[in-house]
Amino acid sequence: MSGPQERPPPVFAIGPVVDRADIPPLCARLSALVRDTSAETVLCDVGAVSAPDAVTIEALARLRLTARRLGCDLRVLSAHPRLMDLVALTGLNDVLGP
Repeated sequence: MSGPQERPPPVFAIGPVVDRADIPPLCARLSALVRDTSAETVLCDVGAVSAPDAVTIEALARLRLTARRLGCDLRVLSAHPRLMDLVALTGLNDVLGP
């Protein structure tokens, strides 16, 4: 007899452009996803982000904080090297790193 199969983590996509005004609705969408799925981990797919900037970093940090407040881990998926360079430049590798 096998145990219950684990579901893969849900994927939450952002991009191609993230404006500061997008951040609260993104956090609300993430909150709903975590509550609806009871996910312990969410994969944040940033592969569509075309021009990462400081607002993208702010959005990811706020999404990570939102997930943590709900007892969930947020992992960045498909990050462009430019985005990861910005993460490193801001000193947020431990928070937003893969």
